[in-house]
Amino acid sequence: MTKHIFVTGGVVSSLGKGLTSASIGMLLERRGLTVRMQKLDPYINVDPGTMSPYQHGEVYVLDDGSETDLDLGHYERFTNSPLSRKSNYTTGQIYLSVIEKERRGEFLGKTVQVIPHITNEIKQCIKGIGGDGVDVVITEIGGTAGDIESQPFLEAIRQFAQEYGKENCMFIHLTLVPYLKVAGELKTKPTQHSVGQLRQIGIQPDLLICRTDRALPNEEREKIALFCNLPKESVIEERDKDFSIYEVPISLLDHRLDELCAKRLGLPSGMPEIDDWRDLLHRLRNPETEISIAVVGKYAEHKDAYKSIYESIDHAGLKHHAQIRIGRIQSEEIEREGPERLLAGYDGILVPGGFGERGIEGKVETIRWARERQIPFLGICLGMQCAVIEFARNVVGLEGANSTEFDKDSKHPVIALLDEQQNVTEKGGTMRLGAQVSQLKPDTKALDCYGHEEVNERHRHRYEFNNSYRQQLEANGLVIAATSKNDSLVEIVEVKDHPWFVAVQYHPEFKSKPTCAHPLFSGFIQAATSQKKREPATTSPETAPIQ
Repeated sequence: MTKHIFVTGGVVSSLGKGLTSASIGMLLERRGLTVRMQKLDPYINVDPGTMSPYQHGEVYVLDDGSETDLDLGHYERFTNSPLSRKSNYTTGQIYLSVIEKERRGEFLGKTVQVIPHITNEIKQCIKGIGGDGVDVVITEIGGTAGDIESQPFLEAIRQFAQEYGKENCMFIHLTLVPYLKVAGELKTKPTQHSVGQLRQIGIQPDLLICRTDRALPNEEREKIALFCNLPKESVIEERDKDFSIYEVPISLLDHRLDELCAKRLGLPSGMPEIDDWRDLLHRLRNPETEISIAVVGKYAEHKDAYKSIYESIDHAGLKHHAQIRIGRIQSEEIEREGPERLLAGYDGILVPGGFGERGIEGKVETIRWARERQIPFLGICLGMQCAVIEFARNVVGLEGANSTEFDKDSKHPVIALLDEQQNVTEKGGTMRLGAQVSQLKPDTKALDCYGHEEVNERHRHRYEFNNSYRQQLEANGLVIAATSKNDSLVEIVEVKDHPWFVAVQYHPEFKSKPTCAHPLFSGFIQAATSQKKREPATTSPETAPIQ
């Protein structure tokens, strides 16, 4: 029978429930169990696809085209759990489904209410991801205990445990134990109140994971256990990881979390196979070289907006035993101050995706700098489109070349709206989304990286390379390195006579893991390492974000 673990959060948001859930999943997988991961989000948006990256961070895209919460990126990087539309539900999706059923007359004239109709729908979503061959389902509940938005989800998992059997369900609560500098002590009262709110609705946590910035003394653990109705061994310290998020699973393993879960749910016992993960951390702590990479984007100051990109750069650094120092540079700053002052000294430049006109000229100037100065360059999605615009303007001489996203009356629309998007009016979930097959061309750097001619990568875009300019740009040295299977869409472009200049329409960052760096990121970092400059960067690159 499939076992269920529910992960909730308390006191404050941004405690790292996603990382903790992913780490639990990884440890249970390493015990030989089959795990499925799921995130239930309390916001009313149907999905994060139309939400600002400043508010929500990146939109993580799955193979089936689902636009999901960024925590699903943690799930894929830490575990082998296959993810699909069933892996992420929002309040918006739940209510929309219930309302559609009501419109079809499925409730036979009954008054539709939060209980039982909304909670029943939530329970069906939880049941739908389990089943034959699945040992454990880990469901993370977004938000914080006490939030009005989270109440239907908490009520639903309470009911689920009651109906499914409490012996088959486990509640893990992630909470904060803050340190008050003035008092000189850790405070357990917020945790007590958070657990108290769960207990008021009938949820008794089986395990408490306490986030702290320092060691949790035995006295505080005993106090938390006493007031939260738990044995002391079920109160686990999870100290902040200043070095790397990849330390989290090892920390939880050291505190016997996987053993406690196995014991509580009657799962097979045994030590998890974790040697490769320990080796990963060893390489992370003992790099053989150091390089600097500039990431020039529209949302560069907001780390979560490019979460998977930063992680993928880290993965490639691990593969090549390199410590990566990242300079996060807003493309608008390039427009104001020029690339000479902000980009000099970097060993590689990456231009990621985005939407809208703001900062576009800064991206174009950045790409010109990388092309003319022979700096290894990787462009992703909008970064690829800007690379085409830059080449058209400055190599081919097409004055005013642009994308119709930014200039509908451009004389040379080298980037234009996809044909399938011409009659689309709604914004949510209507882009070219999900895994699409690309055919790689011979004698290209992309083929050298992948090692095979057909790849399946995830997309999220409305605009494309305009084939009307394909022949003209190719004649001037732009290499069409990959196209869609029917050759109608350009997927990768490269520049001849350049050490490493590759730009892709898709999002390779969604298929990179710490134990298996994505081939394009690996090729990019290898090129940056081999062409490492001697002079230091004029800015002060900071360590790649890992929290």
